[in-house]
Amino acid sequence: MPHFLIASLLLRLVKGMDFTEAYSDTCSTVGLAAREGNLKVLRKLLKKGHSVDVADNRGWMPIHEAAYHNSVECLRMLIRADSSENYIKTKTFEGFCALHLAASQGHWKIVQILLEAGADPNATTLEETTPLFLGANVNCQALDKATPLFIAAQEGHVECVELLLSSGADPDLYCNEDNWQLPIHAAAQMGHAKILDLLIPLTNRVCDTGPDKVSPVYSAVFGGHEACLEMLLRCGYSPDAQMCLVFGFSSPMCMAFQKDCEFFGIVNILLKYGAQLNELHLAYCLKYEKFSVFRYFLKKGCPLAPWNHISEFIKHAIKAQTKYKEWLPSLLLAGFDPLNLLCSSWIDSVSDDTLIFTLEFTNWKRLPPAVEKMLSAHASNSSWALQQHIASVPSLTHLCRLEIRSRLKPGHLRSDSFICQLPLPRSLHNYLLYADVLRMNEVPELAVIQGEEISEAT
Repeated sequence: MPHFLIASLLLRLVKGMDFTEAYSDTCSTVGLAAREGNLKVLRKLLKKGHSVDVADNRGWMPIHEAAYHNSVECLRMLIRADSSENYIKTKTFEGFCALHLAASQGHWKIVQILLEAGADPNATTLEETTPLFLGANVNCQALDKATPLFIAAQEGHVECVELLLSSGADPDLYCNEDNWQLPIHAAAQMGHAKILDLLIPLTNRVCDTGPDKVSPVYSAVFGGHEACLEMLLRCGYSPDAQMCLVFGFSSPMCMAFQKDCEFFGIVNILLKYGAQLNELHLAYCLKYEKFSVFRYFLKKGCPLAPWNHISEFIKHAIKAQTKYKEWLPSLLLAGFDPLNLLCSSWIDSVSDDTLIFTLEFTNWKRLPPAVEKMLSAHASNSSWALQQHIASVPSLTHLCRLEIRSRLKPGHLRSDSFICQLPLPRSLHNYLLYADVLRMNEVPELAVIQGEEISEAT
């Protein structure tokens, strides 16, 4: 067909099209009136027979525009024009109905009108979208299953949350594909304490410590919101929660190390409500070089045996060995068995000074054969000081020190006070506390944290 005929046909087609309905990058004329809240124009368009259900390239119809832009009277007029359930609940290509959009903006009056018109308070967004839409938007993310309640909780719209809950919105509807995220998580993470207070008594506690779930305690820690964290713990949520594979942490305390400004406040709150300390928390202290917190955790009774994550601890201990004077003395004086450190990775990685200091808390002439073999092999290529130390014979007083300390209960080694009360001369008190070894290795006198809380100043 000749090109001029094709052009002629296209011109005829164009003349027959109505470009006043919808545009490629904006809304229909009815949608524009709803967006701007122009009731007069909207009434005129509807009288002329313009449709209320023309969608733009986002799938937005006039009802979505009115809901999102808080055009109350326009919304009422649109609902009078089409009050069908399909229209009230129609969704955009992103999976949002008018109720989602109103909740996201905190337009409680719009929410009320939509609920009265039959909107579903538990409607979820789409789990997937079309390949065509994804192809049109290269930055499009996977869509979730957020409910209007979740969106309102996330955005902090208290009145909308109250209205949705009173209309039967279910706070236990999961809002992600992994079935753990609830409105309570959104409120805790975003720091909306008033909304959290509304949701706590209504939310099923299976999320507290249930396997394959995520406690909202994690969300509060992740968001760094101390008030929300304390509210959850005060209402009975566990400070230890469950292992969280979603975030990659074994406890909320481990997650707290990711926070900077809020770290000390979060740690104090978790400990206040009985968080159980373990070796991973000590390992994280070394990883993030929070040595005062390391000593504080020892003072608070962090167990020194048995350990299930010794390899994780040693990995971070090796990286922190250049500053061993700030943490290793406290660990060994608290009663930690140095044999747990004397593995090939520790022996081959730390400095000779660090290794010699570790050996001072042992009878280095009566070590297990495997450890002796590793030390001998390492010493052959090490400094003269290490070779001399390994070759020397421990003094009788040192062996007595080891024996006396081995007979004390673990809790008695956590502070100097018990040893200083033993019926012995002061010089022996100091010897049992390794004052000679600390002085010889120039270990500074480390501050002891007083009271029940830690702060950045410590």
